[in-house]
Amino acid sequence: MAIQELLEIMEQLDDAHKQLLELAERKRRVLIQNEVDELNRIVNQEGKLSRQIAEWESKRLEAIGNYLIKRGFRPDPRVTVTDLIKMMFKAEEKQALQQAQKSLLDTLLRLKDMHALNQQLIEQSLAYINHSYDVLLGPPEDEVVYHNPSQQQGAQKRPGMFDTRA
Repeated sequence: MAIQELLEIMEQLDDAHKQLLELAERKRRVLIQNEVDELNRIVNQEGKLSRQIAEWESKRLEAIGNYLIKRGFRPDPRVTVTDLIKMMFKAEEKQALQQAQKSLLDTLLRLKDMHALNQQLIEQSLAYINHSYDVLLGPPEDEVVYHNPSQQQGAQKRPGMFDTRA
């Protein structure tokens, strides 16, 4: 049964996204505690999960194509689950697919919110690092405007991050 296969694939997609959500929550704690090594491990795990999600997504498209062929339609990769629900006649299949879609969408929305929060934390960290850098080394000089080289004899430039004399 093509719908059962699609439901199983959507459940796998939902599970993978829930794992990503758990990683995003761990990432938030790690960002707050400034644990760089743990952050690297989490990013690697996210990469693996993203590859799995891509595989499940291609299987989902294939299952939709198989269902369309079974129903006498030409397979089209642009057909969404919502479109598929509109084509269905059996109420129990339609309801099961709607429930799977709703569950996946809820997980995706929570994941989106968590990623937005983590992005804000990273931006705040970078702003703090830039501020600390400016406090230690002084504000950046405005080097955009041309200055006559003969008039810059006593001007001090902002020191670089690395000591080139070493």
